[in-house]
Amino acid sequence: MSPAVFVHGNPSTAALWEGLLVELGREDVVCLSPPGFGAPLPGGFDVSPDGYRDWLVGELERMDGPVDLVGHDWGGAHVMGVAMDRPDLLRSWASDAVGVFHAEYVWHELARTWQTPGSGERHVAGFLGGEPAAVSGRLSARGVPLAVAERIVAGHDPSQAHAILALYRSAAQPTMARAGERLAQAAARPGLAVIATGDDVVGTEAQRRESAARAGARVAVLERSGHWWPARYPLRAAGMLRRFWASVDALAPAAAGAAARM
Repeated sequence: MSPAVFVHGNPSTAALWEGLLVELGREDVVCLSPPGFGAPLPGGFDVSPDGYRDWLVGELERMDGPVDLVGHDWGGAHVMGVAMDRPDLLRSWASDAVGVFHAEYVWHELARTWQTPGSGERHVAGFLGGEPAAVSGRLSARGVPLAVAERIVAGHDPSQAHAILALYRSAAQPTMARAGERLAQAAARPGLAVIATGDDVVGTEAQRRESAARAGARVAVLERSGHWWPARYPLRAAGMLRRFWASVDALAPAAAGAAARM
């Protein structure tokens, strides 16, 4: 079985996946923390969608064989970057962020605040500042289970504020729409577009479905689930991924037979 690699987004850490990984019960799992988001931000790092794609490519190149790559939030966008540009590194991919690559995607209100000089700095300082309990409470108010929020905050890196502002500003439209012109390239590997119906920050459901179709991905709908579905509904999320990976397993004999007949 191919290793499963999980990549989180903003303002999270690998603690996001803990409950889901318990439900999966797999031992061949790797959680990667993007620089600035639970891991140090190296000097000179390219804090942009392309920079994080290249970082993830480098991490995957050091692993043995193709992987099952799973991403949430910005981690989902990084997954798409690899799926579009380096599908040879993947056995499959799963992402809840396909909608941000739609030509008509509009960044959510908080992202637009972060993209605004001055307002962004003030908001990030207020949101990430103060005692850990206060920061955990703010995350919990946005839908993260409090126990998970506390573990996330404990792993925050001091460079996170800079990483948030630089990443969102580098991704202001039309950057993501232009990247989405390559969505069809993601169809080179089996893909899963996760649609949490209550998630209002990664595009409309129509945008997500259209982007999934362009990427050749199947769609998994998580009804009555919000943006933080991996932490809030780990049992449902684990079942969804198991079913998807089983479907990828089923494709392997057919692909091998087709190759033998060539």
